[in-house]
Amino acid sequence: MIRWLTALLGYAFFRFPGAVIGFFLGELLDRMFTNKSGGSFERSMYSSRDKVSPADFELNLLSLASLVIKSDGSVSQQEMDYVRSYFVQAYGKERANATFRVFNEVINKREISAQRIGQLFRQRMRYESRLQVVHFLFSIANADGHVSSQELNMVQRIAGFMGIQSPDFSSIKAMFFKSADSAYKILEIERTATDTEIKKAYRTMAKKYHPDKLQHMDEAYRQGAEEKFRKVQEAYEQLQKERNF
Repeated sequence: MIRWLTALLGYAFFRFPGAVIGFFLGELLDRMFTNKSGGSFERSMYSSRDKVSPADFELNLLSLASLVIKSDGSVSQQEMDYVRSYFVQAYGKERANATFRVFNEVINKREISAQRIGQLFRQRMRYESRLQVVHFLFSIANADGHVSSQELNMVQRIAGFMGIQSPDFSSIKAMFFKSADSAYKILEIERTATDTEIKKAYRTMAKKYHPDKLQHMDEAYRQGAEEKFRKVQEAYEQLQKERNF
């Protein structure tokens, strides 16, 4: 009920843009008064001591996506389509469209701070969820078939603000940049590692990226987790063949 009242008030003062913003704000108030928190992913990804609105998370995530898309000076349609598809799959068409409308009407007209959002996520998100955000940002950059140096730098900056450890960042990066050492980088080991060290590294990485650790995420995020887990398996299998163990 609150959402419709705020939508009417918004329309009275600012016409259609005001109605959209009013409806969105009313939805937040509805959730506060009815003690609803949105999707299962948002309920579990934040620590219990710090509460944040699901809508805030969606807008912040969309803001980071826009920074990556714009970082190389051109807006790729493939990258934009990837983001929209991801949000629709994760939140449903109606909720995703509402997020995009508010972003276009309000957030996109302001300067977006990667540092502010990154630090917010660092304070309030589980580490494995932040790793999934990094993977999501790389997937956006790679949607047109190529991750530019500007996009890479932007994702790395955001990852730094989120407190992602260097080996974990390099591991996810190696999933998108193929090289002779990719399998080693994905497993976070050196080329000089022994067979025993490779097996140990695989067990460690498989445990870190196992989809069961991310059951609290919505479908779109679980698919990203499964993709990381599959890359770890492929890297290990590649080294098994190369070293014949």
